Amino acid sequence: MERFFRISARGSTVRTEVLAGLATFATMAYILVVNPSILGAVADGSGLKLDHAQLVTATALVAGLLTIAMGVFANVPMALAAGLGINAFVTYTLVAGRGLDWSDAMGVIVIEGAIMLVLVLAGLREAIMNAIPDVLKRSIGAGIGLFIALIGLVTAGIVEHPKDGGTVIAMNPDIATWNTLVFVVGLVAIGVLVAREVPAALLLGILLATVLGVVINGISDGTPVPGAELPGSVTATPDFGLVGDVSFNVFDALGTGAAIAVVVAVLMANFFDAMGTALAVGRKAGLVDEDGRLPMLRRILLVESAGAIAGGAASASSNTIFVESTAGAAQGARTGLANVVTGVLFLCCMFLSPLAAVIPSAATGPVLVAVGAMMIGQISGIDWDDIGVALPAFATVVLMPFTYSIANGVGAGVILYVLIALLRGRWRDVHPLLGAVAAVFVWYFSYGTV
Repeated sequence: MERFFRISARGSTVRTEVLAGLATFATMAYILVVNPSILGAVADGSGLKLDHAQLVTATALVAGLLTIAMGVFANVPMALAAGLGINAFVTYTLVAGRGLDWSDAMGVIVIEGAIMLVLVLAGLREAIMNAIPDVLKRSIGAGIGLFIALIGLVTAGIVEHPKDGGTVIAMNPDIATWNTLVFVVGLVAIGVLVAREVPAALLLGILLATVLGVVINGISDGTPVPGAELPGSVTATPDFGLVGDVSFNVFDALGTGAAIAVVVAVLMANFFDAMGTALAVGRKAGLVDEDGRLPMLRRILLVESAGAIAGGAASASSNTIFVESTAGAAQGARTGLANVVTGVLFLCCMFLSPLAAVIPSAATGPVLVAVGAMMIGQISGIDWDDIGVALPAFATVVLMPFTYSIANGVGAGVILYVLIALLRGRWRDVHPLLGAVAAVFVWYFSYGTV
C-alpha cells in the first residue's frame, strides 16, 4: 500500500487514510436513502415506478465501484456517488416533465457521459479547467463550502424553504426540537474536537450525534430524531434488476432539437459541477500545485466521466465527485486509499442497506456545516480591493447556495470575469478557452436550462 498509494510521500498514514475514508462514507451514506427516494418518486409514461430495493442496490454498486476506481487509478481521495442535482433533473424534468420512459432518461445520462469522456480523451476538458484563473478556482471552492453548509442546515431541519412565501430560506419555526438538539450537540462536538486536533474528529462527531439520536428515539414516543432508528433487519439481498435497463430513444421521443437541449443541459451541469468539486477537494487535501492545478487531473476526469456512463447504465443516475469528500480531506485523506475504504463500505451496503438509514441527517448536517466553514477560508487569497475580480468571485460564491447549483455559480462567475476583463482592456487575462466557456454559459442561461 505504501508503494502503490505513496502514503508517506503525501504526509499521511494508513490509519489516517482509513479513518478519513470512514468519515467520507459517513457523510455520504445518506445518498443510499435519498437517491432511491428521488428516482422512485414518480412513474414514467408507461406507469413504471422504479423499485426502491433495486435503486438502493444500483446506488451502492456504482458508488462503490467508481469510488474504488478513482482511488486506484487516480490516487486521490475523491469519492463518487449519484449526483443530487442530476437525479432531480432526470426525475422531474426528463420523466415527469418531458414524459420520457425511465430507460430513455437514463440513456440521456449515458450519452452525456460518453461526450464528456471524449472531451477528456481529446484533452479539451482538462484544458478548459486549467484555463480558469486562480481567483475563480478559489471562489468556486468557497462557494461550494457555503453550498454544502446550506445543504447541511436544510437536511438537518434547521432552516427551510417556507411553503407560504416569505424569505427564500427561513429559520424553522419549530426549532425547539430533539432533532435540533442532536444537530447542535454534533456541531459543537465537531468544533471542539477539530480545534483540539483530535484524530477522526468528524467521524466521532457523527457517531456521537447518531448515538444521541438513537437514545432519544428509544426513550421517547415516536421518532423525534428522524432516521436514528435501529433497523429490524441488518442484512438484505442485493437486487440487480435495474442494471443494464437503458435505451437511447430520446431523439425519437423528443425530437432532435429538444434532445440536444436536454443532453447539453445535463452535460453543462455535470461538466462544471465535477470540475469545481474536484478543485475544492484537491485544494483541501493539499494536492494542487503552486498554480492551483491538479497534476492528476486527466485521470480524475476520466473516472468521473465513466461515472456518468456507469450511473446511467445501472439506472442510478450520473455519478459524480461528491463535495462530501472534503470531510475526508479535512480528516487527513491525501491518497486513494481513503477512497478504497469508502468504496468498499458502499459495496457492503448492498448487503447491509438497512444500516444506511441509521445515521440521521441531524448527525451528518453538522459535518457539512463544519467543512463549509473550513472551505470558506479560500476567499482569503482573493484581491477584494480589485472590483474587477471581486465581483465575479462574489457572484460565484453567493449564487451556488442561492440557486442550489454549483454550475450556476461557476457560469455567472466566468461570464462576469470575461466581460469585465475585456471591457477594462485586460484581454490577455482571458484565455481563449475561457472565452469559449463564457459563450457556452451565455447560451446555457438563455436557452439551455430546459
